[in-house]
Order: sequence, then structure tokens, then C-alpha cells
Amino acid sequence: MSAELNNAPPVDAAAIESAAALLARGALVAFPTETVYGLGADADDRAAVAALFAAKGRPADHPVIVHVHDARALDAWARDVPAAAHALARAFWPGPLTLVLKRSARAHDGLTGGQDSVGLRCPAHPWARALLVAFCALRGDPTAALAAPSANSFGRISPSRAEHVRADLGEKPAGKVDLILDGGACPIGIESTIVDLSQEEPRLLRPGAIARAQLESLIGRPVLEAGAGAPRASGRLEQHYAPRTPVELIEPGRLPARVNELRGTRLAVLAPAAALLDRTADIVLRLIAPATAQEYARRLYALLHELDAARAQRILIQRPPAGPEWEAVADRLRRAAG
Repeated sequence: MSAELNNAPPVDAAAIESAAALLARGALVAFPTETVYGLGADADDRAAVAALFAAKGRPADHPVIVHVHDARALDAWARDVPAAAHALARAFWPGPLTLVLKRSARAHDGLTGGQDSVGLRCPAHPWARALLVAFCALRGDPTAALAAPSANSFGRISPSRAEHVRADLGEKPAGKVDLILDGGACPIGIESTIVDLSQEEPRLLRPGAIARAQLESLIGRPVLEAGAGAPRASGRLEQHYAPRTPVELIEPGRLPARVNELRGTRLAVLAPAAALLDRTADIVLRLIAPATAQEYARRLYALLHELDAARAQRILIQRPPAGPEWEAVADRLRRAAG
């Protein structure tokens, strides 16, 4: 991932300083991470966090991920931190891994949705890291942090580019965000892996770029499915990451027949090139699906935004291949289709 992060535009120090000052005053700032753009607010400022929820239209019981500068923040925002959490932080922070831990008193209900756990992540993107450095310095606290869910209306397609944030939430005065930092396209493109370490058995709450096998290899224990009783966490609703246009997942080999069944319906289609040979006028947009899981993840939300803008009546997406490397992409597509 380091090569992709090196392709980010140079950090604009003046913009970072302005953003940190706004955050310290309770404002909302959208910023790039290696996964998706986040909508940031001072995690200690309850009014700012409430404004963040209002801007997104996010339910109050839906927790947000707290973005920290480094592992020193673990004991500030969580309690009874297990050895496995420290091991995972050493291995994967900064990076696309969120650790769900028992919350400390500092992690207030506005962040946790009223649960006894909190999600913590240390982002790797150079703009996010520069912003956290400046914010912590301004606050005079190395464990100061940003509450930062994805910078989009709740339940809709996540933003992997600054223009996605502008088109959805917008910048003030006409929009909802005080400042949007444009650090280029997000190199991973889908949200972080979330692992729950707040209970006795580790559990995977959301798949991402860091695979279950990597987690298990490092901590030497199975990472179970979330199951009943798992904490609520970002991106786990049955319908999420969803375009406004209805999405339908199609099994491989079934696309031509489904297009024929929907004759007379304006369609936008995402599928491998070999499946896009039907030239019916009903297909108003054809996009070729990336061939690898990593590239599919990186481009997924940009493709969904493009499909949603095609003014089709339905989006058809050929289901991607099976296998562990495709787990995160399959999860996002399944939830986008609801």
C-alpha cells in the first residue's frame, strides 16, 4: 500500500493547519484516508459529534470510528486493552484496521451509540496523518482524536474522492461541511477491517483489506463471525453503501437472460467484458468490472457513483468471484443491493 500512498498529492500544509483550527473550534472537516474519505469532528466535543451525526443523517445509536494518531491513544480511549490489540496495532497501524475495545470514560455515548465498546483506528494516508499531527498539537494532547465516519449521507455510497463528498454533503455555505480536504483518490477504496476484541473471543465485524487469515496468524487464535451479541459497528446494516438506483446482483452466466427479462427497463451494468456483449439499447451504461479483488475494491465506489448517475432504472452487477480475497468486495456489493 505504501506505493499507492506515495501517489497522493503533496500534503498542503496551509490547508491542514486551517482544517485543524476548524476542528478545534467544533467544525466538520472531510479528509482522505487510505480507505475512504472521512467526515471528521473533535471526538471530545460532544456538540461537534452531534453536528456530524446531523450532517450525515446518521442514527444516534450507530457508533462511529475514532481516528487516532498512534497506539498511545489505546489506553486513553479504551480500558482493559488486551495483548492482541497491542499486537495488531503494532503490525497494522497506521493502516486499514479498526479495533473494537471496551471503552474508557473518555469515549462518550455520542461516539459509541450507547454501547460499552469503542472502535479505534490509526489511518495511514499522509493527509490524514498530517491532520492528526496538527490537531493533536493544537489541542496539546497526543491522544486527541477525530470521530470520522465516511463523508456521505448515511447508508449511501461511500466517497473515495473529494468530488464525491462535494456532490453529496457539499461544502458550506450551501453544503454541510466546513472544509473538504482534497488528497486525491483513496488507494484502498473500501472501509477498514473491523475486529472486535471487546469480548473473550475475537470476532470479525466487517471485512476489509486486512484479511481474517492475517489477523488469525498474528494473534494465534481464530477470528469468528460476528454472530449474535456482537457490538453494533459501522457498515453492518443489511442495506448500506447503496446507490439511489436499485441494485441487483446477477450470477455469472445469467446476465444476458436477466437483461432480456428486463427488456424495456433502462439498465446500467457492471460486469466482466465478456459478459457485456449484448448491445441492446436498454443498457444505457456498460462498465467493465476490474479483474482483481484489490483493483475492484479500489474502484468500487467510483464505479457505483458512475452507475448511479446514469439515470437508469436499475443497476445490474455480475457477482464477483468467490474466495477469501473477494470477501470485502462481496460484502459491500451485497449490502449495496440490500
